[in-house]
Amino acid sequence: METQTASLKKIALNYGVLLALLSIALQVISYVLDVHIDRPWWLTVLQLLISVTAIVYGIKAFKTINAGFLTLSQSLKVGLAISLVAGIIAVIFNYIFMNFIDPDFIQKTLDFSREQMIENYPNMSQEQIENSLEISAKFMTPWIMSAFAIIATLFFGFIISLIAGLIMKKNPPQQI
Repeated sequence: METQTASLKKIALNYGVLLALLSIALQVISYVLDVHIDRPWWLTVLQLLISVTAIVYGIKAFKTINAGFLTLSQSLKVGLAISLVAGIIAVIFNYIFMNFIDPDFIQKTLDFSREQMIENYPNMSQEQIENSLEISAKFMTPWIMSAFAIIATLFFGFIISLIAGLIMKKNPPQQI
């Protein structure tokens, strides 16, 4: 049981760091391409593929170390642990990104939102737009954004781990 806990920590750390580094690389690429504000669909799909790949390979590595056996609860533990490590690193990077790399990120995002509202809802009054942006700005504080990032990372990690666990599940034989 002790080796299983040790291998879980090692796998969570290794694959969590890998997931975080790949996600950060994708964010840097999107920044360099100047698509980090409007986030095109391909960026979201690529991030999802990176997440699925890192979590599934982490679960597969755990199953290999565990003599080829994997329960659904083990799959969820591994996937959520990988997601938590990646989420914490991503929050730290996002803090650095928003404070040093692109300190105008929040304002750019609000300006982009304003443009989208005007374009998509031409009948919206200026007052309605301002009220909407004011509410959005309240949710764009570093603490709230960090909390949402961790929650979203864990949520998607749970879904990916659940599906992977259901597919890769192989219970150990019952001892009498």
